[in-house]
Amino acid sequence: MDATLPADRPALALDSLRTFEVVARRLSFTAAASELGTTQPAISQQIKRLEAQLQVRLFDRVHRGILLTEAGRLLQEYVEAGLATLDEGVRLVTARPAHEVLQVATDFAFAAYWLLPRLPRFHARHPELDVSLVTSDRVPLPGPEIDITLGFGDGRFKHGEAWPLFREEVFPVCSPRLLQGRQPPLPAMELGRWPLLHLKAAPNSRWYDWKTLLPALDLAPLPTAPSGAVLSFDNYTLVIQAAIAGQGLAIGWRHLVDDLLRQELLCRPFAGLATSRYGYYAILPERKRRQRLVQRFLDWLLEELEMPRESLAGARLAT
Repeated sequence: MDATLPADRPALALDSLRTFEVVARRLSFTAAASELGTTQPAISQQIKRLEAQLQVRLFDRVHRGILLTEAGRLLQEYVEAGLATLDEGVRLVTARPAHEVLQVATDFAFAAYWLLPRLPRFHARHPELDVSLVTSDRVPLPGPEIDITLGFGDGRFKHGEAWPLFREEVFPVCSPRLLQGRQPPLPAMELGRWPLLHLKAAPNSRWYDWKTLLPALDLAPLPTAPSGAVLSFDNYTLVIQAAIAGQGLAIGWRHLVDDLLRQELLCRPFAGLATSRYGYYAILPERKRRQRLVQRFLDWLLEELEMPRESLAGARLAT
C-alpha cells in the first residue's frame, strides 16, 4: 500500500484508534475483542477499515497471529501518547470540584472599599464557590436571581429578610497632603479652609450629608468653598478618589475607609464621629434557594466584621 496520506482523507474515529491501540498492545484480535467486550470479526473489520482509510498496512498476518508493520509501530507510538494525553485531560476535568456561582448584589462603594479587598480570603476558604458581583450606584434591591444583597437601610426591607452588618459611622476625611504637615485633630474653625466634597444622594436618602453631619459633630455651619465652587459626585467611590487626590474633605464611612486610613491615603482631620440607626444589612430573598452556599457567605461576612461567634446564632438560615 502507498504510505502517502491523501489530503482529503476522512477524519479518523477515536474508537478506531482505541481499537488499534489494544490490538497493537495485545497482538491478537481475539484478546483485543475480549478486552473491549466485542467479537473477533468486529475487531478485524475495524482494523481493515482503518488500514483502508490510512492506505497503509498496519499488521502483517502471520501463521500464528499478527505482527506490527513499521508503519504500525510508528502509529502505535503516537496513538498511545495521544490517548494518554486525552485520558489525563478527562481525569483532570472530572476530578475538579464543580464551581458554583453566588450572585451578590451591592452598591459600588461597598464593593470597591469593603468587599473586593476581602474576597480573596473568601475564595481561599471556599475555592469551589465563585462570587459574581452585581453592582449599581444606588443601593440595589433583591432580585429573583440574586442570592444575597448587601444594602443600606434601617433593616426593614420589603423584599427579604435582613441581618445587620454594621451601623452608619461617619466622620470627615481628607488626604494628609491637604493638611500640609499639620497634625490632626484640628480646631473646628479650620473646617472652612478646604472645599467639601458632596455626594448627590437619591431622593429620600437617609445617608449623612454635610448639612446633617456638621451639627452632629458640633462643627461650624456648612461653609462655602474657598474657590466658590461646589464639588459634587453621583458616586461615592468618586468622592473618595477626589479626597485621596487632595481635592477637599469627604464624609468617610468607618468600615469603607478603614483600609485607606491604615494605608495613610486618608486621615481624619477633626475629632468625633456621628452614628445613625441606619447601616448595611445582608438581605436574603424571600424565596430561599441555595441556602447552604448563602450560609457560607453570610458566616464569612460576619467573621470579617469580627463579630463574636454568639452573634452568629441569630443569623442562621432555616434549613
